[in-house]
Amino acid sequence: MTPSSFYEALEAGRYRATEACRGPWSRDHQHAGPPSALLARDLAAALPDGLEVARVTVELLRPIPLGVVHIEAEPPAGGRRVQRIRGRLMVDDRAVAEASLVAVRSAEIAAPAQETPRLPPPEGGEPFVFPFFDTPVGYHTAVELRRVAGVFGEGPTAFWLRMRIPLLPGEAPSPLTRALVAADSGNGVSPVLDWRTRTFINPELTVHLFRPPEGVWIGLDARTHATPTGVGLAETRLCDGRGTFGRGAQALLLE
Repeated sequence: MTPSSFYEALEAGRYRATEACRGPWSRDHQHAGPPSALLARDLAAALPDGLEVARVTVELLRPIPLGVVHIEAEPPAGGRRVQRIRGRLMVDDRAVAEASLVAVRSAEIAAPAQETPRLPPPEGGEPFVFPFFDTPVGYHTAVELRRVAGVFGEGPTAFWLRMRIPLLPGEAPSPLTRALVAADSGNGVSPVLDWRTRTFINPELTVHLFRPPEGVWIGLDARTHATPTGVGLAETRLCDGRGTFGRGAQALLLE
């Protein structure tokens, strides 16, 4: 049975990852989506009011084990219009991931409305479950997927993803949380290598947002690029019902 949240909150910025965080490459390690969202959540909460997160970069220094983690954050730095904050996800006294957020002031200005392409709605999409998980419970059971364009495993695809459970008990996921939980699946929905014999692990995730997403569904319009050198890139247009709200990119280690 899938747990009721991705993490359990402990004391003093410590969290216990549940089985819902389990990723596809090891039974003992987390998918990068939930810890990326947890880092972004805590760092964004330390920013001054009136700022909007415009960029999140998460560097995955080593596999993140299931279990207890804690976050260490540096004070925000910058001025009234632009601020940056950095932090680390720790297991005991070892950093397993680092994150930096850039936030800019949010204010009404005279700018023309821009229309962006919309994905077909999730209601008409094909239900889908990631095929490369070999455990009954994990990230793949904690999210719901709907395919609306492309053929899985054969190039660019478009999927809708929504969280079945919150990041933390009793806390409604913020738009930033929803975006980060989903964005790390760009490479997962658009593989171009056979996942039965190859891995395509991302050691980092960078997300740019020009507005917060609306609604519970996050659209992933994704494409993966692979090279014979073993280096790849997954690039994802992030969407909601209004159209594009940002972009995600993942450098890939192909093996």
